[in-house]
Amino acid sequence: MTIAAMSFYLFAVALLTGGLFTVISRNPVHSVLWLILSFISAAGLFVLLGAEFVAMLLIIVYVGAVAVLFLFVVMMLDVDFAELKAEMAKYMPLALLIGVILLMQFGLAFGNWTMADGAEAARRSVTPEGVENTAALGMLLYDKYFILFQLSGLILLVAMIGAIVLTLRHRTDVKRQDVLAQMYRDPAKAMELRDVKPGQGL
Repeated sequence: MTIAAMSFYLFAVALLTGGLFTVISRNPVHSVLWLILSFISAAGLFVLLGAEFVAMLLIIVYVGAVAVLFLFVVMMLDVDFAELKAEMAKYMPLALLIGVILLMQFGLAFGNWTMADGAEAARRSVTPEGVENTAALGMLLYDKYFILFQLSGLILLVAMIGAIVLTLRHRTDVKRQDVLAQMYRDPAKAMELRDVKPGQGL
């Protein structure tokens, strides 16, 4: 058995184990940690497939941002997980039925899986000879499809600004900071000295 095959089986077993324990762990913090293991294992599989860019995106975006955000939210929120589990137990038969249906669909899909003629040659023709996966992807994004890539980023920026504008609500009962009023205040009027008598309040 080669090193690549051993690495594949190691990452595959770690990915399946992490996914299983993500679902069945009783502690939500442990579930997030198992989820991080699944992401790292999936990144290892992408590296074995030659998709280094997707593997680094999986680690940077999902492990470095999404999973850590999940971890902080789970640890900071005071959630009654016992009550949530009691509610979840009522829907367990339906969830098991849906899971069995999904497994049957996956079995049918993989059972009829065949490689299309010329698929391997088409996959190799995308990447020039001697150019790695990440470099070829960068050449496509920042050379051939540069305008489309910039326009997609502009559309996402406009969508983000639109979401902020639509959800922004100015509340009148919230005390807001007035920076200019603080900067231009008169020091002589900012503090007042009072002679408080013993035994009396202000």
